[in-house]
Amino acid sequence: CKMLTPIIDEIANECSDEFVIGKVNVDENSTIAAQYGIRSIPCLLFFKDGKVEKQIVGAVDKKEISTVLNELK
Repeated sequence: CKMLTPIIDEIANECSDEFVIGKVNVDENSTIAAQYGIRSIPCLLFFKDGKVEKQIVGAVDKKEISTVLNELK
């Protein structure tokens, strides 16, 4: 989602030593979208130890994303 790209990039730059943050274009990677049941974008998946621990659907602010990341430390 173009709305969240600047926020995701900012968090990735700030937290690169603590988290692995990536983006997937679901239009180009429909199998990944199907694998994780993504039906609406933007959709943020938070993984811990290889498992999805939290999912947020819809545009959210940086504070909410940071809160989830801190909870998963």
